Amino acid sequence: MISLCSQLQTELSTPLKIGSVTVNSRVLQSPLSGVTDLVFRRLVRRYAPESMMYTEMVSASELHHLKELPRVMDVDPNERPISIQLFDCRPDFMGAAAQKAVAEGADTVDINMGCPVNKITRRGGGSSLLRQPDVAEAIVREVVQAVEVPVTVKTRIGWNDEEINILDFARRMEDAGAQMLTLHGRTRAQGYKGTARWEWITRVKEVLSIPVIANGDIFSVEAAVRCLEVTGADGVMCSRGTLGYPFLVGEIDYFLKTGKRLPEPTVRERLDCAKEHLQGLWEYKGDRGIFQSRKHMAWYAKGFVGAGELREALSRLESVEEGFELIDRAIAHGTKEG
Repeated sequence: MISLCSQLQTELSTPLKIGSVTVNSRVLQSPLSGVTDLVFRRLVRRYAPESMMYTEMVSASELHHLKELPRVMDVDPNERPISIQLFDCRPDFMGAAAQKAVAEGADTVDINMGCPVNKITRRGGGSSLLRQPDVAEAIVREVVQAVEVPVTVKTRIGWNDEEINILDFARRMEDAGAQMLTLHGRTRAQGYKGTARWEWITRVKEVLSIPVIANGDIFSVEAAVRCLEVTGADGVMCSRGTLGYPFLVGEIDYFLKTGKRLPEPTVRERLDCAKEHLQGLWEYKGDRGIFQSRKHMAWYAKGFVGAGELREALSRLESVEEGFELIDRAIAHGTKEG
């Protein structure tokens, strides 16, 4: 049985203010490269209609050279609130990209300063900006001047254990005009290994006046509640916990607003969601969507008897029909929790 103290319950059931934008949820869906496209966001939003969603991160350099906007910037006019996340190390490119993001319908512009992937950090983006605070500050100032919507930052606690500089870095982001900071409680060197160090989120919350969102190891309602109690953060952002489980943001949101748990989806409901996800990717992206769906289908196929065999088969699927046949067969054979 989980519960929140009455004062914290009251605070977390109220809207989140991000500068001039009001969001009626304290639970956000993290931007995830190769995941949070239009199809995935629609599924998450079904269960969390008031939560802030984020596109996959968009390269400002690519935007500078492309004549047409990339599909990762596709935004449904009806999906609000929505943020478009950008990355780069050139302030002028970032300012121009932010204007394009707003023209596409972004309610806020988020700047990625936390991605640990080498191909991003080698180009001066993502978490490499933790080592270049002057550049990071210049980027925020440029973007703030370029657009009228709130500008936010997502980052990590430092480059490695010897370079944890988040307290000074976070202050500089706020001073530059950031209206919210999302903090993943790991260093760049950790990647996604080890345990998220929520104590650093607590410390950042103590020195900033803008909202601080906690990120890292939010895999359940219980984890979200524990994180909020430990950190005093203004909300939580779900990342890997939503892979194959687009219900999580809504489950946490419902609990924070009501103090009650939603029934967990049955295995059949999860697999029906997988089928819908597969169909949506095919309709949206064609053959490329089928290829991308393989990882999603593998994430859905877990936690029940026979999941391993289904996961193996789905990792090689070639069509919607094949995927439906495999999933329907698994349902027909029974899907007891494993």
